[in-house]
Amino acid sequence: MKSRVLNWVICVAAMVSFGCASLHPVQTQNRLPEKFLTDCQRLDFQPTKYVLTVNISRQAARLFEDGHFVRELPCSTSRFASGEVKNSYRTPRGLHRVAEKIGGGEPAGTIFRDRKIIGHVAQLGVKAGGITTRILWLDGLDPGFNSGGNVDTHAREIYLHGTGDQTSLGKPASMGCIHFADPDLIALYDLLPSGTLVWISEQ
Repeated sequence: MKSRVLNWVICVAAMVSFGCASLHPVQTQNRLPEKFLTDCQRLDFQPTKYVLTVNISRQAARLFEDGHFVRELPCSTSRFASGEVKNSYRTPRGLHRVAEKIGGGEPAGTIFRDRKIIGHVAQLGVKAGGITTRILWLDGLDPGFNSGGNVDTHAREIYLHGTGDQTSLGKPASMGCIHFADPDLIALYDLLPSGTLVWISEQ
């Protein structure tokens, strides 16, 4: 009982010191984004058990399980900003799902070209490691925005994948895909089944 009282006092003190408004961002960040839920409803998709959201401005991804925040991961999106058009090399926004998974069981640093193994970063070097470790191939779910025609995410071969240059994480550096650190990517690959929803936004 004493610990509950103490926690309450600490909370009140924090509200007085920093203002009630400062608590609001924390509360909203720990929930699935409203825009994601709106897009799900508009496109007639139910949120999956796991949801991955990617915030382009923050260069960070957030993992949710059953609607509850689990953890945040650094990532890198396109150095050409966001966009959906073919050959723009930009990171597409909106609602997606994991369509295919490639590379399970391979060692970190394995290099892929056209989704086939060509070697390892330790042998071929960082510059050869444009796509490494694991591939989660995305499929856009919003017709006319990131699905179909010249804005089709899957046809553009947009992946969640690793990179030989792990130092670039946390800043825009890709050619449209989304890069993750090897340990984070392997954990996501093992955790997220095909069909998992991925939502990419500017904010």
